[in-house]
Amino acid sequence: MKKNILKGVSDRLIRKTNNKTLLIYTILWLFSFNSLIAQKKKEKSRNVIFILSDDHRYDYMGFTGKVPWLKTPNMDKMVKEGVHFENTFVTTSLCSPSRASVLTGLYSHKHKVVDNRSPDPGNLIFFPEYLQKRGYQTAFLGKWHMGGGDDEPRPGFGHWESFKGQGVYYNPILNIDGKRIEYKDSTYITDLLTEHSIDWLDKRDKKKPFFLYLSHKGVHGDFYPAKRHKGIYAGEKLPIPDTYYQTLTGEWQTLKWPEWVHNQRVSYHGVDYFLHDRLSGNLDPIVQAYCETLQGIDDSIGSIMQYLKEEGLDDSTLLIYMGDNGWSFGEHGLMDKRHFYEESVRVPLLARCPEFIKGGTVVHKMVQNIDIAPSILEVAGISKPNQMDGMSFIPLLNGITHGWRNKIFYEYYWENDYPMTPSMFGVRTDTTKYTRYYGIWDRNEFYNLKDDPEEIHNLIEEEKLQSTIKQNVTELYDWLKETNGMQIPLKETVHYKGGDYKHKNQY
Repeated sequence: MKKNILKGVSDRLIRKTNNKTLLIYTILWLFSFNSLIAQKKKEKSRNVIFILSDDHRYDYMGFTGKVPWLKTPNMDKMVKEGVHFENTFVTTSLCSPSRASVLTGLYSHKHKVVDNRSPDPGNLIFFPEYLQKRGYQTAFLGKWHMGGGDDEPRPGFGHWESFKGQGVYYNPILNIDGKRIEYKDSTYITDLLTEHSIDWLDKRDKKKPFFLYLSHKGVHGDFYPAKRHKGIYAGEKLPIPDTYYQTLTGEWQTLKWPEWVHNQRVSYHGVDYFLHDRLSGNLDPIVQAYCETLQGIDDSIGSIMQYLKEEGLDDSTLLIYMGDNGWSFGEHGLMDKRHFYEESVRVPLLARCPEFIKGGTVVHKMVQNIDIAPSILEVAGISKPNQMDGMSFIPLLNGITHGWRNKIFYEYYWENDYPMTPSMFGVRTDTTKYTRYYGIWDRNEFYNLKDDPEEIHNLIEEEKLQSTIKQNVTELYDWLKETNGMQIPLKETVHYKGGDYKHKNQY
């Protein structure tokens, strides 16, 4: 019908217009309008693949140069042919809360999956449910990790493959559409999930759009690479971070770091006793194993891209890669995640779709995991649901930044199993970061990220900065009030503490 309307308009203009220049411009406009409509139609049924990894920090990719000997050719290819969102953050740096935020577009205090033992409360809407109503074929393969050891199929996915809890790297048991199948013969989980994803893509209904959610276990600790990658980085070394020794020498007190950071150094999540192992200051074997395990994730991305190319889908399919939270390797004397320091809260986010993403694009604006859901819905032609906290980052690809956020907020809730890290809330801008702690007698933190990107000098007591700090506190509470977050979500925990090495076998 639109085509007929446009033809009628052009016929009338041709009959009534004597100005040839005006006529030419009018015809060109009509062609552009037609093309725009055709493009919108194409976007409304765009195929999407979302690949999520575990504990992959933002700068451990080949193209960043952070680890000179690390090779990630497929991540590098995504950046060269797509976009790198270089300032991407999670709202809570922990597996389950972050994954729930991806699926719902909500902050942790709203979806209530505030730690790794919290189940889906039963009232959440996962964004693939909207895609299904739009006619999409949907599949989930990999780590779910919400609700303890449950691996049962969830709403929003027509095909389901998952495992209980954290799963294992070798010889996994997958729940495939309700039936559990055990794999042996040193089957590697990253490769298995990739193979099954490609198999699902190959058997899909070619007449319908698809959405694939490939959710990897890698590179979660302990780090176990595929056999083909084991030892490829043996002997490689990485410089000790500039904030590694301060909690050992006592300098942390002069720098005004919180005492909990000092105490955590010799804990389950500290650099000297990581997971109860005495490291003696040698991080190299752990970093090597991490990077070797990451190779499997990069191979997975490469296999998916190769399949899309062979099927003629690589130009039109939106491929997104992201990490669920970051990881510390000795910064501030810490290992693991949970805290609001940069290496913990920042994650990789890459996207490729040559039809509408220009290769080599870099987005500097701050993006969060809550933005994944509305972004994917937009390319499917679905308006953002009112309950979602996130925003679509699609306009940023064209340099449209009007109305985009100028700050991000962070929250982490104390865990009974891992009591070394306190509850915390934070606000970050492009140049500053404020962190407020709860439940402990300790210092809060304020850093000038422009002058001090490694967060060494805590400026919380600087007199000339008090008005700025006070404004941050006000903004933090305004955010919590506006999003119904003015409470600490309590969870029933009737079990022995999993990671409390000081108080074993205590409820």
